[in-house]
Amino acid sequence: MRFTTQASRRDAPELSLVPLIDVVLVILIFLSVTTTFSQVGQLRIDLPEGEAQTAQEPETIHVQITADGQVFVEGVAVPTQDVAALRQALVRQAPAKSDPVVVIEADAATPHQRVIDALRAAQEAGLAKVTFAVEQPQ
Repeated sequence: MRFTTQASRRDAPELSLVPLIDVVLVILIFLSVTTTFSQVGQLRIDLPEGEAQTAQEPETIHVQITADGQVFVEGVAVPTQDVAALRQALVRQAPAKSDPVVVIEADAATPHQRVIDALRAAQEAGLAKVTFAVEQPQ
C-alpha cells in the first residue's frame, strides 16, 4: 500500500510562457512604432549661391637636409655646416616671397642636430612659419 502525504500531493510549479511572449511582442511593437529612421537622403536643402576665392598656396622655402647632413635651400647647397650660413641663405630667399613657409625636408637618417640648426636658422631669419615634409605610410 502506498500512503500519500499532503506534501506529495502538491503539483510542481508551472511557468506559463504565453504571457511572457505577449509582453515581449507588445514591447517589440512599441519599439518599432516609436523608432525614427534617419532619412538624410530625403532632405532637400537649397543652398544659396555665391562666389568664393580659391585658397592660394602659401609661398614656401624648401630646406632639404640629406642623411649625411648636407643642407640645400631651394636646391642650392649651403657651403658650410654653420647656422649663420643657413640663416643667410634663408634671408636671401625670403624677400622674394611674402610671409613664406619654411618646409624642412629631412632624410629619416639625418642627424637630429642638423634639423635643430635649420629650425634655429629660420627663427633667426625671422621666418615664423615652419613645417616638416613627411611621407605617407603605405
